[in-house]
Amino acid sequence: MLLFFLLLTSVVYYLVSCRTVKAAAGESSKSQGEAPLAKKPNIILIVTDDHAYQAISAYGSKLNGTPNIDRIANEGALMTEACVTNSVCSASRAVILTGKYSHINGLKDNGTFFNGAQETFPKILQRNGYRTAVIGKWHLWSDPTGFDYWNILPAQGHYYNPPFVKMGKDTAYKGYITDVTTDLSLDWIEKNKNNPFCLLLFHKAPHRNWMPPLKYLDMFNNKKFPLPGTFYDKHENRLALQRQLITVSDHLDVRYDSKIPCDSCAVTPINDWAPGEYQKEIERLTPAERKVWDAAYAKEYDEFKKLKTKDEIVRWQFQRYMEDYLRCVQSVDDNVGRVLQYLDDSKLADNTIVIYMSDQGFYLGEHGLYDKRFMYKESFRTPMMIRYPAAIPAKQKLPEYTLNLDIAPTLLDLAGIPVPSDMQGESMKPLLVKGSKKDKKDNWRKEVYYHYYEVSFGLTKHYGIRTPDYKLIHFYDPIDSWELYDLKKDPDELKNLYNDTAYSNVIADLKMRLKKLQEKYKDDVKK
Repeated sequence: MLLFFLLLTSVVYYLVSCRTVKAAAGESSKSQGEAPLAKKPNIILIVTDDHAYQAISAYGSKLNGTPNIDRIANEGALMTEACVTNSVCSASRAVILTGKYSHINGLKDNGTFFNGAQETFPKILQRNGYRTAVIGKWHLWSDPTGFDYWNILPAQGHYYNPPFVKMGKDTAYKGYITDVTTDLSLDWIEKNKNNPFCLLLFHKAPHRNWMPPLKYLDMFNNKKFPLPGTFYDKHENRLALQRQLITVSDHLDVRYDSKIPCDSCAVTPINDWAPGEYQKEIERLTPAERKVWDAAYAKEYDEFKKLKTKDEIVRWQFQRYMEDYLRCVQSVDDNVGRVLQYLDDSKLADNTIVIYMSDQGFYLGEHGLYDKRFMYKESFRTPMMIRYPAAIPAKQKLPEYTLNLDIAPTLLDLAGIPVPSDMQGESMKPLLVKGSKKDKKDNWRKEVYYHYYEVSFGLTKHYGIRTPDYKLIHFYDPIDSWELYDLKKDPDELKNLYNDTAYSNVIADLKMRLKKLQEKYKDDVKK
């Protein structure tokens, strides 16, 4: 009788194990095949909005210091050539969740609802015993699925005294958004730390309009930020840049972006909504907060009224932009430090994967721009770093092309869970963990495919390929033009060589490789 009972128990265990694996990954997977770690790692994925790698000291920034964010890189791995597949907020977040390009997951731009019925890595983790949560900026329009708990900002959210939607119910909190998001996150971890957990900690900052916390309103007041070397780029022979509407000189709003109450200042057509929106934002401040705010920016207004020439105004607005942007980054860094300190104090640090990244890069005046969207390096490249003391050696710098597409398969693989075969990203485990299969690292991608779909702000749809030596971009709607850059000779991407006959063979080769990437990723491009 005892023998029969033991045999029956073994059979049931085998069937349950098979069912779990199939539910997680279907009949096939892209798992690396190494034995999983004995204990499931906790996961904290911190994603900021529009955080430029140029504003992180781990990437050599001379603009500011980010010691807490840097700590993740110093105690783990820094991806020096991380990129995105589509440089716009909603689309990038959908790519992170699904491990699939925008044309596959169905969310190509900021105006599309995310189909929450599709597979995501939090759903897979949830089926494999994880407690899951997303807190902060969601920006996918549909309700989150695959989470035991969600508490998200409606749309873009607000910097001060922000409303949230908590499990479908409207709520609101007092305070500054970056602090509030971290408060809610640490509270959730504390309640769930006895189980394997996965938290998506999604910050709003430093997204436009860059409203800093009160305690930092005078930070950087005595620092002069130099204009980037490409600030006065005239955009010759680059038709898409000539028609964009995201320049610092012509398209920042003095009220919304520079925080100046100038009722007589001109309104640019592309930002005709901005003055009214800024009024709504400052009305969110309490009377006490508003008093501090108005006093700080009254000083800026006094400076503004002394400006006489167009160039003086442009340079002044650039300074204002940089000050407020970096003040928001400072608050992010503070709160990353709070998370890391909590993990230390709770003895969770060693077995917790912490990833810090942005949903894309951002222009800090390069080519005269703010914002993102283009395939040029400042928005195409994104900060990305990962710490996992139990498995990932410290002080690594990885030069390989990694993508936001790779986050989902990487986290599943590090958790010892099979990766679904239809995920288009690759697990970064072979790059990160000693003892992983070496052939996977040796055969890592040598080129990157990009596809952007929006036409707002005067932008042009485009796709392209990036290799170590070259970048080839096709802008196809509403204009039709090609651009080629020799990245060794022209790292700032200033000279379009597409019509240079000396590069005819290079262009032919890149177009062939571009077509192969489109076939690999099932992007049926007609143009």
